[in-house]
Amino acid sequence: MIFDTHSHLFESEFDSDRDECFKRLKEIDGKVMLVGFNPHNNQIAYDLAKQYNMYSSAGLHPDEANGNVSDKLQSLKKFLETHKVYAVGECGLDYHYGTDDIDIQKYIFEEQIKLSIKYHLPLIIHSRDAQQDTFDMLSKYKGQCFGIMHCYSGSLEMALEYIKLGFYISLGGPVTFKNAKEPKRVAANIPLDKLLVETDCPFLAPEPFRGKRNESSYVKYSAEAIANIRGISYEELTEVTYKNSLRIFNIGKE
Repeated sequence: MIFDTHSHLFESEFDSDRDECFKRLKEIDGKVMLVGFNPHNNQIAYDLAKQYNMYSSAGLHPDEANGNVSDKLQSLKKFLETHKVYAVGECGLDYHYGTDDIDIQKYIFEEQIKLSIKYHLPLIIHSRDAQQDTFDMLSKYKGQCFGIMHCYSGSLEMALEYIKLGFYISLGGPVTFKNAKEPKRVAANIPLDKLLVETDCPFLAPEPFRGKRNESSYVKYSAEAIANIRGISYEELTEVTYKNSLRIFNIGKE
């Protein structure tokens, strides 16, 4: 079995063939975490998970650091109180397009860290061009929060520090790219029991689909690449990462 720990199959890119995408995932014996990131698609992800016997999370992406933030947070709090989800997020920090909203980003991120602690749910962390601030904020809650560094793009050294904080490292399509030296270094060296695989579909399609729409069944290409990097079989890699996924999301122990 294989587990895509980060997917957005609810996005409009899949409106014409969503059912086929789920069928292709099931053909590779796959499961998926449908990751919400705003008040609208948190509900859609939840409904799709119910429909296809999968799993979902709910959160506020750093892109949501605009408009009425208080209302968005209140919506998320109510959602977590009334729906069975398996993680808080996607949440975190993103400085790629600038830092004009940095204080608001940090505020909504910290509120979600607190929610994850309250409900004892893992965090799904988005960190883009903000590794140090992300690490510093999570370090404040060491021993209280835990979760996943989604589509990890930082250094091996930082990955090992995140693991010490209680986080798993999730790798996706970029690990298959020829010039992706650091993701390959991370894939080769982090403890196997702290490794996860994902797609982040419809984004970041792996080779041989780079530049095209990604989908959850393509998680197998990242898993194959990581298995080759580590010198183990695909079967061993997927068995371990599947068990890791169940563990971090507390699936089967409810």
